[in-house]
Amino acid sequence: MKVLLPFTLALLLTGCASVTANDPPRPQAGANEVRVAFDVTDGNPKALLVKLSTIDLTRKQLIERGIEPRIVLAFRGDASYFTQSDMSLIKDADREDAAKIQAKIRELSAATGVAAVEQCTIPLASRKIKPANLMGEVKLVPNAWISLIEYQQKGYSYIVP
Repeated sequence: MKVLLPFTLALLLTGCASVTANDPPRPQAGANEVRVAFDVTDGNPKALLVKLSTIDLTRKQLIERGIEPRIVLAFRGDASYFTQSDMSLIKDADREDAAKIQAKIRELSAATGVAAVEQCTIPLASRKIKPANLMGEVKLVPNAWISLIEYQQKGYSYIVP
């Protein structure tokens, strides 16, 4: 395992280094749209905010390259705490970041190229999250895995940030 780790890291870093701002990869001929479904589960508010910002950056970079994004954000697990308005369910220390996450969700939901922002119903009850407290920008779906499967069948790539 110790031998594989440096090798794997070298491969990953080489792949990242090969794409520069001066030489971005180009879409295949005729590819002017991409469909991506992000499975958002992170309950760490700082990490979640970075992930949402990176999704937004990716959206903007696709548009800059003349590619029309179709992005779906599917929230489930502990990320569910941040799609709802009951701040009593969020630790005091995380409330400021929770407000930033909600602002980012609002921004993304209205952004060009974002097709849907969805929240899975399944994790709500165990976390004492009331569906009535979900953000207006977030669509409640019965099962995010089924939703993600359906998006994949429609040609969406599945990404776990």
